[in-house]
Amino acid sequence: MKMGIGSLTLPSPPQFIILSLLLLCAFGEAVDPFACDPKDTVTAGFPFCKVSMPMSDRVNDLVGRLTLQEKVRLLINGAAPIPRLGIKGYEWWSEALHGVSDVGPGTKFGGAFPGATSFPQVITTAASFNATLWEAIGRVVSDEARAMYNGGSAGLTYWSPNVNIFRDPRWGRGQETPGEDPVLAGTYAAYYVKGLQGNDGDRLKVAVCCKHFTAYDLDNWNGVDRFHFNAQVSKQDIEDTFDVPFKMCVQDGNVASVMCSYNEVNGVPTCADPNLLRNTVRGQWKLDGYIVSDCDSVGVFYNTQHYTTTPEQAAADAIKAGLDLDCGPFLAQHSEDAVKQKLLNEVDINNALVNTLRVQMRLGMFDGESSVQPFGKLGPKDVCTPSNQELALEAARQGIVLLKNRGVSLPLSHRRHRTVAVIGPNSDATVSMIGNYAGVACGYTSPLQGIGNYVKTIHQLGCANVACRDDKLFSAAIDAARQADATVLVMGLDQSIEAEFRDRTGLLLPGRQQELVSKVAKASKGPTVLVLMSGGPVDVSFAKNDPRIGAILWVGYPGQAGGAAIADVLYGTTNPGGKLPMTWYPQDYVSNLAMTDMAMRSSTHRNYPGRTYRFYKGPVVYPFGHGLSYTNFVHTIVNAPLVVTVPLDGHRRSGNATVLVKAIKVNHARCNKLSVGLQVNVKNTGSKDGTHTILVFSIPPAGHWAPSKQLVAFAKVYVLARSEQQVGISIHVCKFLSVVDRSGVRRIPIGLHHIHIGDVKHSVSLEAATLGVIKS
Repeated sequence: MKMGIGSLTLPSPPQFIILSLLLLCAFGEAVDPFACDPKDTVTAGFPFCKVSMPMSDRVNDLVGRLTLQEKVRLLINGAAPIPRLGIKGYEWWSEALHGVSDVGPGTKFGGAFPGATSFPQVITTAASFNATLWEAIGRVVSDEARAMYNGGSAGLTYWSPNVNIFRDPRWGRGQETPGEDPVLAGTYAAYYVKGLQGNDGDRLKVAVCCKHFTAYDLDNWNGVDRFHFNAQVSKQDIEDTFDVPFKMCVQDGNVASVMCSYNEVNGVPTCADPNLLRNTVRGQWKLDGYIVSDCDSVGVFYNTQHYTTTPEQAAADAIKAGLDLDCGPFLAQHSEDAVKQKLLNEVDINNALVNTLRVQMRLGMFDGESSVQPFGKLGPKDVCTPSNQELALEAARQGIVLLKNRGVSLPLSHRRHRTVAVIGPNSDATVSMIGNYAGVACGYTSPLQGIGNYVKTIHQLGCANVACRDDKLFSAAIDAARQADATVLVMGLDQSIEAEFRDRTGLLLPGRQQELVSKVAKASKGPTVLVLMSGGPVDVSFAKNDPRIGAILWVGYPGQAGGAAIADVLYGTTNPGGKLPMTWYPQDYVSNLAMTDMAMRSSTHRNYPGRTYRFYKGPVVYPFGHGLSYTNFVHTIVNAPLVVTVPLDGHRRSGNATVLVKAIKVNHARCNKLSVGLQVNVKNTGSKDGTHTILVFSIPPAGHWAPSKQLVAFAKVYVLARSEQQVGISIHVCKFLSVVDRSGVRRIPIGLHHIHIGDVKHSVSLEAATLGVIKS
C-alpha cells in the first residue's frame, strides 16, 4: 500500500524505516547537549550540572548565577541562550495532541523525520472509553517526540492535551477534547499524561500540559471571540464541571504544566488570577511544574481586555498571580521595567524560573550527553514504526461508533456486496482525517482505499467539498448507487466548518449534503450506509428516521489509518464498540441558545435547557454513551454493597433548622481509598466476539441542583461469542459520588445512590455517624 505525506508518496513501513536511517546519515548525528556539555570544561563544572546533587540545589545554583536581564529572557517560550553558562536557547512550544505536531515552532518535519504517527483526533479516541489505549498512545507519541528531540527536530515540552469540557456542540475546538463529561475528560487526561511523561519517578520522558484553564470553550461565535469573552461562571459549575479535568490531570496524572486561557472568568483574566493559578493549581492541587499562558494571553489582557493600564502592571500581575512562562514576548519586554518600577520583586521572577528550570532538569536537559540518558538512543528508526502505525489503526477501530443498524444492514457481506459505491466529499479524505493540531502523518489510508482493499468500488464525490453548495455532481453519484450492490456515503465536516477560531452556526450537515444523502439512498440498489466524519455532533434525524438508510457510523476524525478502520467495521473484521462522548442534540437545541451562556444547569423560569447529559433533559438525536454492536451484551451485578459508611473526623457537626438534604463536606470525610466495589458479569449472547464498554452512572439523592445522573466509572472488556466475563469496578466515593452545592462546596450526599449500568440498577446507601448539612 502506498502512503502519502502531503504530496509526497512514501513507501510501506519497513522501507520507510530504511529511508529514515539513510536520511539520518545524510542529515547528521544527534545534536549537542542543551547544556552542561562535558566537552566544555568551563561550564560542565558548574554545580547545576552535577547530576549527583539534589535537584533543588542545582536549580537554585543556576538561578543564582543569572542576571535580571538573563532571567527575563527565560520567561518566554523562545527562551534566549546564555552562552557564558553554556546554555542554548530553547523553544518551549511544541504540540502533541494526538501525535507529534508541527503546529508549534518547537517541532519541524523533514530530513530524517519526514512524518510521525498521526492518531485519531481526541474526540474519536475518547469514544473508545479505554484508558489503557490512551496511555499506550501517550507512550508511542513520547517515543517519537524523544526521537525527534534527539535528532534536533523537536522539543521536550508539549502543550497537550486539551481537557476543556465540550459544553456547547457548536464549539470548533470540541474535536480536540475528550467530550462533555468531566470524569471522562479527567480520566483521559490522567492516562494520556502518564503515557507521555513516563513512570521514572521524578524524571520526565517529555513534559506535557493540560489546557486551557478554565471555562474556555468559545472561539468565535456571533461576534464574540475568545480574546474578548468574559465567562460568567458560578462557583458550583466551576467546581463540579469546568475544573474537574484539570484537577484530575494534576493530581492523578501528575502533569508537569497547566496552561491558562485567553478568556476572563468573572471579570478577571485567567492568566492574571492568583485565586486560579497560585491558590488553586499550585496551592490546593500541588502542581509540580510550571504554569504557562496561552499564546500572547498576557498581551491580550493588556491590549484587548484592558485589564491593566500599563504593560509593566500586566507583567507584574501575571507573574504575581502564578504565571511562570509566557507564550509570547510580553514578559521578556516588560518584566525588567516592572521590577524597576517596584511593581514586581525579582524574587517573584526567581520563583517562576525555579518552576520552569526544574522541569527542564527533570527532563535531563542539564545532564550533559543526551545519548547516555534513558531515551538517548531513540531516533528515526523509532518513528512511524509498523507497531506505532498499527496502534493508530487500532485506536481508530475502537473509536468508531455504530449509531444505527437497521436489521442486518451491517456488516456488509463479501459475497453479496461485491461492488460498493463510495460517495461523498469525505470519501477519499486524507489530511481531513487527522483533524487539527496534527503533524505530518506517516501515510494515509482514505475511506475509498480502505473499502477498495475489500471489494471493487465505484467512486463519486457527489459534492465538490463539505460545503456542498450545489448539486452538479449529484447525478453521477445517484447513478453509482444504482449500479452498486451497496452504497457507502462518507459525509460530514472538516476544518473549514469547525476549527480553532471557527465555531459552527448550527448542527445540520453543511449545504446540500442532506439532500444528496436522501437522493442517493432512494436510488441505491442495495443497503445504504452513512458514515459521518466530524468532531462535533450533527443533527442527522432525517437519516436516523429514514428506513432506506440502513446504518450510520460516526468516525470522528479517525487519523492516518481512518479509511482502513472504517472498512474493517463495515465488513465486520472489527466489531464496533465505541460510545458517544457527547450528546447529539437536534438543531432546535441551539436555535435560541447563546454560546456565551455558561450555566450548566437548566432553568425553567428563563427557559434555559441546560448543558450536557448531566443537566439537559430534552430530546436528543443520540444520547451520550450511545453506541451499538454487531452482537448483544447482557449485564448482571453479581456483588455490590447495600450500605457504605463514610468515616468522618468525628467532631464535625452542623445543626441547621432549614435542612432539606443531608450531606458531608468532602474535606470533613476520611476519603483515602473509600470506594464502592462492584462485580459485574457481562455476557455476550450473540454470535460475534466483541469488546463491550461498561458505563456506570449514578443518580445522587441531593437536591434539584444536582446532576440528573453522572458518570462515575467505566471499563472495557472483550467477550467471546456466547461466553461471559466478570469485571471489577471501583467507584471512589469522595471523587465520584459527591456533588457540589451552590456555594461551590463539594459534598457527599447521605442516602440512596442509584447505580445504573445499562438497564441494570442497584441502590447503595451512604451513611455516616456525624453529619454536615447542605441547603437545597
